[in-house]
Amino acid sequence: MAALAAVALLGPAAACGGGDDGGVPELNVYYAPEQNFQQVVDDCNQQAQGRYRMVYQVLPRGADEQRVQMVRRLAAEDDGMDVLGLDVTWTAEFASAKWIREWTGREKDEASQGTLEKPLESASYEGKLYAAPKNTNTQLLWYRSDLVPNPPKTWDEMIQLSQDLKSQGKPYEIDTMGAQYEGLVVLYNNMVASGGGKMLSDDGAKVEFDQGAVDALRTLQKFASAGVTNPSFTNTQEDGARLQFQSGNGAFQLNYPFVWPALQEGAPDLKDKVKWARYPGIDAGTPSKVTIGGYNLAVSEYSKHPAEAYEAALCLRSPEHQLFSAINDGVPPTIESVYDDPKMDEAYPFKADILAQVKDGANRPITPAYQNLSTVLSATLSPPADIQPEQDAKDLRGSIQDALESKGVLP
Repeated sequence: MAALAAVALLGPAAACGGGDDGGVPELNVYYAPEQNFQQVVDDCNQQAQGRYRMVYQVLPRGADEQRVQMVRRLAAEDDGMDVLGLDVTWTAEFASAKWIREWTGREKDEASQGTLEKPLESASYEGKLYAAPKNTNTQLLWYRSDLVPNPPKTWDEMIQLSQDLKSQGKPYEIDTMGAQYEGLVVLYNNMVASGGGKMLSDDGAKVEFDQGAVDALRTLQKFASAGVTNPSFTNTQEDGARLQFQSGNGAFQLNYPFVWPALQEGAPDLKDKVKWARYPGIDAGTPSKVTIGGYNLAVSEYSKHPAEAYEAALCLRSPEHQLFSAINDGVPPTIESVYDDPKMDEAYPFKADILAQVKDGANRPITPAYQNLSTVLSATLSPPADIQPEQDAKDLRGSIQDALESKGVLP
C-alpha cells in the first residue's frame, strides 16, 4: 500500500516529458490501483521491444477521485496522458467531451474480436467504439447453504426466506450496499433492468422512467423496510457488506466476487457453508439482469503517441493478460474465450455464473451526463425505506431530465 501511494504521489511529475527527444516513446498509463497491474505493464514493455515504454501512473483508490484527476488534466489538454483506465460509466462523458479518440480499423477489430457484447456496449458511444474493455464485473447471490438449501430466484422469495429465518432466531440478514453512493444506484438499476424497465430513452437524450422503473422503486422500498437488512444498511458499501456477512449474521449477501477469496481467509468457520447463485430477479420466470462494472482502456485525444498508445492498450487487455489479472487480481475477463482456460477453474469456481450474468447483463444508462444522473438518483433513493414510489418517480422524471440537460459536468 505504501509503495502504491508513493508511486501515486509521483504521478504528476512523472507525466511530464518522455520520448520527445527522439528516443523511445514514453506512454503514461493512468489506471486505478490494481495489485499486480505493474507486472502486466512490465510484460507489455518487454513485448514492445523498444517501440514504446509504459509508465504506470496509479490513480486514487476512489472512483470519484480517479475521475476528477483525469477530468482536470484532460480539460487542460494535458499531453502527458496516453492510455486512460475509465470506469465503464465514463466512456460517454469522455467521448462527448472529445477527450478520447475513436477506435477504428485494425485496432477496433482487435478490441472487438471475441469481446462480450455488454462490456463492448459500455465502451461505445453513438455507435462508435471509444475504448477497449479490459475487465468486467457483476454481483452474485452468496448464501448460507446450511440455512437455505435452495437459493431464492426472486426478491420476494429472498425477503420471505429471510423473514422466516428471523422468526426462527437464526441468522437472517440480506447484506448488500445501501449507502448514498453509486452502489445504491447499481442496486436500483439491477431491479429496473430485471423488471424490464427503463430510466432513459434508447439514445440517452431524455428521461423515460416507465412503469418498470416505478415498480423497481417499490421493490427497493419493500426490501429496505422488511426488517431483513443489517442495522447499518444505509451506511454500507461493498466491503462493509462483506464484513457483515462474515460476522455470521447474514443468510444472504449480494456482492462482487472479491468476497469469495476474502471468505476463505477471513471466515474459516463459514467458508464451507457458503454457496453462490444467480442474482435474484423480479419475476420467477425471467432471469435477472445485473449491472456490469469494470474498466475500459481509452487513448487520450492529446497523446503525442497515439499509434503506440493503441498498441499498448491492446497489450494490456490481451487474452493472456486478462487471464493473469483474473487469477491474480480477481477482475473478470471481457474476452469470452478466457473463461474456457483451465487455469480459471480454481480461482473462479463460479465462472459459469459470472459469464452467464455478463452475457445477460445490463449497463447503467449510457449518457455523457451519467455523473449528474447518478448523483440525483442516489440522493432520491436514500434512505431506501423512505421511498414513495409514485411521488419519487414523478420527481425523478423532472430532476433526471434537468441532469441530462446540464451544460457542465460535476467536478
